[in-house]
Amino acid sequence: MPKRDEAATRTQRVRSEKALGHRLKRMRAQAMKPAIVHGDAEEERSESVALDLGWGRLLFAQTYPGNDEIVEALRQEGPAKRDIAFYIRDPHVLLSLAPQELFLDPSHTYRLNLSTYRAGRRQPRGFFIRRLTSESDADAVNAIYQSRGMVTVRPDFFWRNRDSRAVVYLVAEDEATGDVIGTVTGVDHRRAFNDTENGSSLWCLAVDPRCPHPGVGELLVRRLAEHFQARGAAFLDLSVMHDNQHAIGLYEKLGFQRVPVFAVKRRNPINEKLFTHPPQGYERLNPYARIIVDEAHRRGVAVEITDAEGGFFRLSFGGRSIHCRESLSELTSAVAMSICDDKAVTRRVVERAGLNVPEQMDAAAGSEAIAAFLKKHRRVVVKPARGEQGHGVAVGLETVDEVERAVKAAREISSRVLLEACFEGEDLRLVIIDDRLVAAAVRRAPRVVGDGASTIEDLIRHQSRRRAAATGGESTIPVDAETRRCLSSQGLELRSVPAKGREVIVRKTANLHTGGSIHDVTEEVHPALVEAACKAARAIDIPVVGIDFMVRSPSLAEYVFIEANERPGLANHEPQPTAERFLDLLFPRTGFQSAKRALG
Repeated sequence: MPKRDEAATRTQRVRSEKALGHRLKRMRAQAMKPAIVHGDAEEERSESVALDLGWGRLLFAQTYPGNDEIVEALRQEGPAKRDIAFYIRDPHVLLSLAPQELFLDPSHTYRLNLSTYRAGRRQPRGFFIRRLTSESDADAVNAIYQSRGMVTVRPDFFWRNRDSRAVVYLVAEDEATGDVIGTVTGVDHRRAFNDTENGSSLWCLAVDPRCPHPGVGELLVRRLAEHFQARGAAFLDLSVMHDNQHAIGLYEKLGFQRVPVFAVKRRNPINEKLFTHPPQGYERLNPYARIIVDEAHRRGVAVEITDAEGGFFRLSFGGRSIHCRESLSELTSAVAMSICDDKAVTRRVVERAGLNVPEQMDAAAGSEAIAAFLKKHRRVVVKPARGEQGHGVAVGLETVDEVERAVKAAREISSRVLLEACFEGEDLRLVIIDDRLVAAAVRRAPRVVGDGASTIEDLIRHQSRRRAAATGGESTIPVDAETRRCLSSQGLELRSVPAKGREVIVRKTANLHTGGSIHDVTEEVHPALVEAACKAARAIDIPVVGIDFMVRSPSLAEYVFIEANERPGLANHEPQPTAERFLDLLFPRTGFQSAKRALG
């Protein structure tokens, strides 16, 4: 047996070495071979081409006379832009000319040979791919960029360039809602600068993190590849961050192969995290701590990560030092935190301040009291008196048996369990910082969309994987008793196969950590709701808080108070400036206006 194991190991090592040798040979060939000429060899290639794509310029290094010209072009980068010098063959030489200004982008370049590429059989389900055609499409693409931490583009730029011969913008549209759920940009090199290699490239592939459909990214890439293949392009190139394993896996699955081509960028605030060494433990921070740490770095506020797994860090500026856990800081008193921690206490405090609150009772009152409460309100909510992130919460219970099972589950979270009258409507979160509204968002319960072939359990698993990838592992859909109860109320179970296009709500709670999605409504929230949320924050005497209401609509004044969260997730509310306002509260002199005044 040991001999067979040893032989197998030796065989595997030999195969790995052969594969590595083959890859190295291919990379050397790609790096050293001359340009492939297609068509008329006499046609002159354009020189010093810098193609403006809105978020910055794409500098095609092979069109520049030399490295000095590339350096000078990068120095002309506009404010709040991110220029990329691509197809750099000797980055070590280029960087030596301006080592304090430029850096080597830590990305890999992958190439798809379009002469051998074959279209896949997979067809879009629940969405379709088309060209960008309207200003509303441009706004939706920008919203996706923002949600993915990408540089946004002026909407009129998309609109002005929608008929460009060199640049193509594709979007994925949800068949049911009409929402744009994904986007990709393609550049035709021959039309951009008479490329003798007849290449093309892919940029800005992004899918809405709330997208319920699988395969959107793959279909966008395939459609772009087929578009350039039909135009007669020889290959499709792309640049992907070296640690983006999910994207790299997709590209390799589609037949892309890595080539030794490099990109160089200019040092600027947008690119800072790519060329600076982050503080120890930064990579283990969750998105809610990381967004604040990033903003602190941008302002020159010193950061010491004290416990990465717990989201603890210390911020220091001048003689002031503040310890934080995500958006919870030392400025929040222990009393305010204890008020938020006990939902019954929170309700009493805000009720005395004049807010509308639902009727509530303690589950310890007994079965008869529970039955009477249920009879009065017909539908109720069961929640632990203490707890967060939606754990143990059951919504829309209609029978005593359902309530008793939910109470039993909630007692695993907290020994005290509450029953509340159920208010129909939408779950609205308002983030209040320093007695001002910073962001408002509707949180919607997790749902999946049938494709006519997959079970609900499979759809939940795919949706959870996408949600986890989009939120740094913070959001997944649990498959538990509450999920089964929600499906049962619709006459479904985990093994059910919903018809193509059918939307199935899989949980009644809208908490992000249990798979819910969040939709910004800051610009449309009714002033009465803002006033009520600020009044609640003042009653609790808390500087940073997430106030949860149930509302008929964010644009109407009617509401019912649900709870207050002393540690709201600021990363959930982009593009609103939540982290900026948090740092303004902690270190007022580091804000933009203060800095502007100091500089005269």
